[in-house]
This record gives sequence, C-alpha cells and structure tokens, in this order.
Amino acid sequence: MDTLMSMFLSSPRGFRSSQTRDERLAMLDEVDRVQPLREWAMSVEARMPGRIVPSFDPAEAGVEARTLFVLEAPGPMTNAVSGSRRPGSGFISVDNDDVTAENLWRAREAAGLHSGFLAWNIVRWYLGPASVKPKVAEVAEGAASLLELMRLLPRLETVVLSGRFAQRGWQANIERSLRRPVLNVVETWHPGPKSMNQPGKRADLIAALRGVANGQRNGAP
Repeated sequence: MDTLMSMFLSSPRGFRSSQTRDERLAMLDEVDRVQPLREWAMSVEARMPGRIVPSFDPAEAGVEARTLFVLEAPGPMTNAVSGSRRPGSGFISVDNDDVTAENLWRAREAAGLHSGFLAWNIVRWYLGPASVKPKVAEVAEGAASLLELMRLLPRLETVVLSGRFAQRGWQANIERSLRRPVLNVVETWHPGPKSMNQPGKRADLIAALRGVANGQRNGAP
C-alpha cells in the first residue's frame, strides 16, 4: 500500500480516537514512502539512549515531501509511552490531540497546503512538558540531524521555520553549512497558542503556508 495521502482526516484532533491512532500506527508498516524516514528516526533514537524520538506521520508525504515544516520540539501529545491517562500518539502529526496540532491543521486547510508536506522539529526528541524549552546545545544537535534528514528528501523545495527556536537553530547551525541543500526558506510563527492568540499572527501563518502551497502548484508535478 502506498497511495498518496494528505490531510488524511476531515477534521483536526483525530488522534483523540484510539482507533484512529491504531490505524495510523498500522500504516507505518504499509506505506513505502515513510520507510526510509522511519529507519532513520529509529537509528537516531538508538544513538540517544533514554530519549524518545516520535515517528513521522505515514499519512504525510514521507520521502516525497516538497515542504518540510520545522517546529520546536515534540510536545506531550507525541509521547505514547508517558504513562499518562491521556496518551500521546507517538507521531509528529497535525492530527495530534493538542492545540498546536489543531492550529497547524487549520492553517494548512485554510492555505490549501494539502500535499507534499512533512512536519518535524529542530530538536527531534521529546524534552518534556511544553514549558521545557530547548537549550542551545540541544538545538545544535537537532540541527545536525535536520541536515541528515534533508538528504533523505530528494524532492524537497521549501523549509518552513516555525518559531524562534527553529529559526535561530537554522541560522546558527545550518544556514552557512556546506552540507545544506539549496532550498527556499520561509520563516513564520509557531502554531502554538501563545503565538496564535496574538492579533495578526494566525493570518500571517496562513499567508506563509498559502505562499508555499502556491509555489508547489506552480512547480507541479
């Protein structure tokens, strides 16, 4: 099975349903385009004992991604092994059951960015509650992995840096790297509630994603 799926569900917070989470987990074994990324993420986790690296969402573009959306760090609702009464999904996904994922889901929908999309983070492992922010060394380590990831995405055209940690991490560690691929780089707000509840920032995020979507359509196939 390797049918291209994008904006896989018709409404946000789909992983509120345990059945939906289980169905997405089963897709990890079925969708060819996510396998190289899955293997890479597992190898990264193996190099970091004690750290939890969530999976890529197999409903997104995988190695066919044209747009890579880089957030800060995995949130609590990506952590499937936390032991909490409200378990996370184990995925970096717009279908997660949290406000940030919902905001990004709705922004993508409003912008028409329905395909070619892959979400990840400048820090790839789970740090803890949303109040825990990445340290400079953690961002630098994550940026090195982001360079590895981009080499696995042969169709990648655009990187969207969402929020100050992704933007500063790129500027400090990737922007001048000789290993960096030639890409369009777009900076925008993080879709978390702190940003999205401020006047104009939600509209700015949608406008940035609409520009990316238009670029993908103009550059079809």
